[in-house]
Amino acid sequence: MKEHVFDVSLKKIGMLKVDNDSLEMINSEAYKEYIKVLYLSADCKIKVDFQVYNTSGSSLFFISPNQVLSIEEIGKEEGFFIFYNSDFYCIQIHDEEVACDGLLFNNIHNMPMTTVPQTESAFIDYLFVQMQDEFILKDSSQEEMIRTYLKQIFIKSTRLWKLQHLEGILAQQHNDLEFFRRFTQLVEANYKQKHSVADYADILAIAPKTLTHKFKRMNLPQPNEIIKNRIILEAKRLLVHTAKSAKEIAYDLGYEDPAYFSRLFFIKTNETPFGFKNKYLSIQGSGESL
Repeated sequence: MKEHVFDVSLKKIGMLKVDNDSLEMINSEAYKEYIKVLYLSADCKIKVDFQVYNTSGSSLFFISPNQVLSIEEIGKEEGFFIFYNSDFYCIQIHDEEVACDGLLFNNIHNMPMTTVPQTESAFIDYLFVQMQDEFILKDSSQEEMIRTYLKQIFIKSTRLWKLQHLEGILAQQHNDLEFFRRFTQLVEANYKQKHSVADYADILAIAPKTLTHKFKRMNLPQPNEIIKNRIILEAKRLLVHTAKSAKEIAYDLGYEDPAYFSRLFFIKTNETPFGFKNKYLSIQGSGESL
């Protein structure tokens, strides 16, 4: 396994091929703290948090540090794996450049996958190969060239994501798209403290009914469901990947009444927190998904 890394003044980005030799390393804790981009071919099976994805063609995955990644099967063709920290490139600070926060990363549907149409695959292939070459060249402009290719991957992928996951509706309505992204960013930043539609409507300086009507018009899930789903997703992560109790998790997620939180968890999952954890751990090695 050959890992290429640029690491200067706390700014770090690395790249390696996805093959049978690198799978164990990619699935380990080694890259947990980094933002990750995966470019895979057909016939791959990948698990992100509690969702399993099977690739039928070239596909891109965008994984935040708080998400749990596992590549379970790979196809005949090698893929690419990029990992980097926010000191190298922060999508929040450079939001105007790539506009991918809330879409590729931290989106309310927890959908990190973008399929690559055959008409676009040559260009995406080119970007990854050029980035790989830059790591080898060690030129004085290496950092900026690598960052430029990374930004191009984000820009192209964001365009594809909007067409695939928003069915082209919001892609043609700039104001609605920006509202969608803004709400997504707010939920990701505040879900541990703010649990109601009114909380987010207040930040957005609109009435709660207006917020609800906007999402209905955009054919999206209701804001209350989005907020609660994000809270439950984090609860699931903490239940199966930490030793924290349901009571501790309730407090971590801003609920002063653990019993109320447990009822909410049951309503959303039809399982108690303890029951969910036991079920997940019992089938973790079986290849099934919840």
